[in-house]
Amino acid sequence: MTIGARARWRAAVVTVAAAAMIGLSAVPAAAHVTVNPKEATVGGYARLTFRVPNEKDNASTVKVEVALPEDAPFASVSIKPTPGWTVVVEKRKLATPIKNHDTEITEAASKITWTADAASAVKPGQFQEFDVSAGPVPEVSQVVFKALQTYSDGDVVRWIDEPKPGEEAEHPAPVLKVVPKPAAAASPAAVAGNSASGATPASSDDGNGWPLGLSIAALVVALAALGLALRGKPTAAQP
Repeated sequence: MTIGARARWRAAVVTVAAAAMIGLSAVPAAAHVTVNPKEATVGGYARLTFRVPNEKDNASTVKVEVALPEDAPFASVSIKPTPGWTVVVEKRKLATPIKNHDTEITEAASKITWTADAASAVKPGQFQEFDVSAGPVPEVSQVVFKALQTYSDGDVVRWIDEPKPGEEAEHPAPVLKVVPKPAAAASPAAVAGNSASGATPASSDDGNGWPLGLSIAALVVALAALGLALRGKPTAAQP
């Protein structure tokens, strides 16, 4: 095998290995209970969809329970009806009341339970979605919803593992990331007020004339050099 052929062979092997690694990394993890969207803004109201896939081949999902964290309560929780499922919302007294539209809230939802009728259980190879409207979104970094999934054979899967950096949980809980409110842009009235008072935005060169001055100085030096060069150039003799 020539040197060139060997080089091409090595390149092909490296390419195949890289493709194999990419393929392995793209293999999806086992399905689990999730919440969508993945993030919400502080102070807003979020429509949360809990997606519950059935992971068994010989049993159906007949009940889903989602716990709302005590340290990040929602003042308002409402449920969208899911055909074939009954829903119960449990509440708890809050150790510290929260405000919502100038109203003091002393209790908040602590758990939501959906139970299927005989014909509506989530069968093997299927999934079901449950919609909840909740808000205002608390000012925390994330909200962890621990969930329990009950099967028709009595098995209960506990999706309660909280995320940890660098670790992949076996039964991860649904997590909602909370992002801060976007910074408010200056209003037209504020911009007009600045103009009326004579205030001007700062320029990138801090208002000094250095860039322009340097340009003029460079031009002057160039013209002077050109003049000296022309002056010293020999001229043709006159007849």
